[in-house]
Amino acid sequence: MKINKIGIVGCGLMGAGIAQVCAQQGKETIVREVSQEFLDKGLDKIKSSLAKLVDKGTITKDDMEQSLGHLSGTINLNDLGECDLIIEAIVEDATLKKEVFTSLDDMCGMETIFTTNTSSLTVTELAGVTSRPDKFAGMHFFNPVPRMPLVEVVRSLETSEETFSTVFELAISLGKQPIDCKDNSGFVVNLLLVPYLLDAIRAVENGVASISDIDKGMTLGCGHPMGPLTLLDFVGLDTTFHIANIMFDEYREKRYAPPPLLRKMVQSGRLGKKSGSGFYEYSSAEPKPAGLNF
Repeated sequence: MKINKIGIVGCGLMGAGIAQVCAQQGKETIVREVSQEFLDKGLDKIKSSLAKLVDKGTITKDDMEQSLGHLSGTINLNDLGECDLIIEAIVEDATLKKEVFTSLDDMCGMETIFTTNTSSLTVTELAGVTSRPDKFAGMHFFNPVPRMPLVEVVRSLETSEETFSTVFELAISLGKQPIDCKDNSGFVVNLLLVPYLLDAIRAVENGVASISDIDKGMTLGCGHPMGPLTLLDFVGLDTTFHIANIMFDEYREKRYAPPPLLRKMVQSGRLGKKSGSGFYEYSSAEPKPAGLNF
């Protein structure tokens, strides 16, 4: 199946990035948000991102205008009814995602493929609320979407081979490098990454080393581009906490259980870079390790 028109549900950090990539590759792209305020904010984010690429000389101004010409926004879910494929990229909440897919199932023709950008929920669970589980797959992008090359393409128990192949080829056409993943919570990356991040928090709790030295150990010793505690601040401590809880509920393994320090930091509003403080303080130009009392 040829994918010409793509619908994106959600124009937040991930949805805006996915919409940008689709539009840049010449796909007719329509992105939906729940309010005009959120939609305008997301579209402005896309325009700003493209403008930065122009400033760097990565793309031309004409390229930017062409990309924006392929992009439109709406606050009406019905406007996605004529799409060939839909990518859901809203908050990691199973109830809300199911509500979206239940509505879309009534609005879209049976040939429309549904995909979800979930990072921790199972695709089978979400597909179960639709009448097209064979046309449902996972399509997990990584942040920041325009720069990160990986897409985890996930087949559920019911995903047809044709659907999987279509989604896999779409990821390639978007300039990404897809991998074939089993439908388990966390897929490949988070299955391995989340325990690593939680162990870094436990190392802080247990006084193994300072925040900066734990990060330095993993960047200089293992060649990671950023340390685990810096990465946690970038991802969002609340996001990690939420994902860890979902994965712990799925597997009931201690390695996925959120450490008490993570829970306390989320409760205190230390969510990472987006809140101005996490394992580091971001009030100055150079982030400084936080003085945590625990």
